[in-house]
Amino acid sequence: MSAIEGAAGGGLSPWAVLTSTASESELGVTASATRARLDDYRLSVIGTSVNIHDRMEFSIARQTFELTTLGGEIEQDIYGGKARLFGDVLYHPLGIWSVGVLHKRLVDGTVPTALGADDTRGTDAYISASKLLFNAFLGRNVLVNGTLRNTSANQGGLLGFGGDQGGRDWVAEGSVGVFITPNWIVGTEYRQKPDNLSVAQEDDWQSLYSAYFFNKHVSLTGAWLDLGDIAGLPSQRGGYVSLQAAF
Repeated sequence: MSAIEGAAGGGLSPWAVLTSTASESELGVTASATRARLDDYRLSVIGTSVNIHDRMEFSIARQTFELTTLGGEIEQDIYGGKARLFGDVLYHPLGIWSVGVLHKRLVDGTVPTALGADDTRGTDAYISASKLLFNAFLGRNVLVNGTLRNTSANQGGLLGFGGDQGGRDWVAEGSVGVFITPNWIVGTEYRQKPDNLSVAQEDDWQSLYSAYFFNKHVSLTGAWLDLGDIAGLPSQRGGYVSLQAAF
């Protein structure tokens, strides 16, 4: 699974695991395409990543945010790097721990600047931990992840970085998923957000997701999203679908 920012993870948040199926002696490549349809917006994401010896991950993603009610679109490029610190998601008692960065650049910062954003570029830094718990819920395996992120991004960077109400802040993100079968996981995610723009209140994001792994190379994820207010338009809810191929 890939997050909307290109790194390995759930739809909303990066996880400690790395993309692809690469072992410690291999290189792996992953490609993903994502589409989210909200009440007043549409988000498309195309991304790819490289896993080097299951130790380092490098990713790039292009986000296109269509303002279907207001008119126009916002595009953002995201360049990511992640390093596995230690552990293993399956057998290590503390799971797997990783650190990462996501450098974000808006293609055109006209709308974010008009709303009061301080910058059209910014970098998130985060630390994540993931662990698979065997037979943890009604005999099913459970995957949990926690992420602590330092960021100044407004709406993930789509509305720029910083503003009149603040700048960089620490926010928490978490997810839990239950494997209904070895190939099918159902879960939920929650992502805290900074609130830097007085003219555009920002709410936390949350989702309910279901992902199916056809084999070790191809997976399909669907989700229901609740992203709260975005750029003055309230209660943005809708669906999400993402297709990933990993080698």
